Amino acid sequence: MTIPGMIGSMNAHAPPALKLLGGTVVSFDEETGVVEMHYEASESHCHSGDIVQGGFLAGMLDAAMAHAVFGVLRDFVVVATLEIKVSYLDVARPGKIIGRGWITRMGKTVSFLEGELLNSDGLLLARSSSTARIIRKRPQT
Repeated sequence: MTIPGMIGSMNAHAPPALKLLGGTVVSFDEETGVVEMHYEASESHCHSGDIVQGGFLAGMLDAAMAHAVFGVLRDFVVVATLEIKVSYLDVARPGKIIGRGWITRMGKTVSFLEGELLNSDGLLLARSSSTARIIRKRPQT
């Protein structure tokens, strides 16, 4: 499958949680294994005025890291997060949020992942690391 075809397939089969976050896959770099996703944070994602709630940001990071695994494996897998650490570096506001995820090490059933979120001005909002279990599954017919 070509990269544009793979990205189209990932977006077409996006789970409801990713749609809730306003997330879409926009690119995948085969050489580096970095996936880039764009999210549209709305006032519905906010608490305390116009600050995006940290749990939504963690979800965005989790999705970006998982999509890096999908891009590299190009197989039917579930990426189940076993552990995630998020460092919030600045306040996120409603609007476009850019997520990037990549694999730092991958085994047959466990992968170690990293990710970051930036606002549309390129300001680093959050960084994360994660350990995830890779569960192979059969394609749905």
